[in-house]
Amino acid sequence: MAISVNLDKALDKAYENSTLEQILAAPPSALAGLTEAHDKALAEGLNIKTIRDLGSNKYFAVAGVLVALSGKTG
Repeated sequence: MAISVNLDKALDKAYENSTLEQILAAPPSALAGLTEAHDKALAEGLNIKTIRDLGSNKYFAVAGVLVALSGKTG
């Protein structure tokens, strides 16, 4: 089953027509709003060099779960 998702606003223009594998292998700056300075800081600070690394980082995953849970309480 094919799934279509429009990521144009989430990606830098240069990556809008890339495959999922190409996007996952791209540096974090392929995401709209991040720059090469962010790439450098993430690589040096957390050894994050690709979007795949960023998305699978345990600290970002825990933070995402905590934010999701915060909307479920109250």
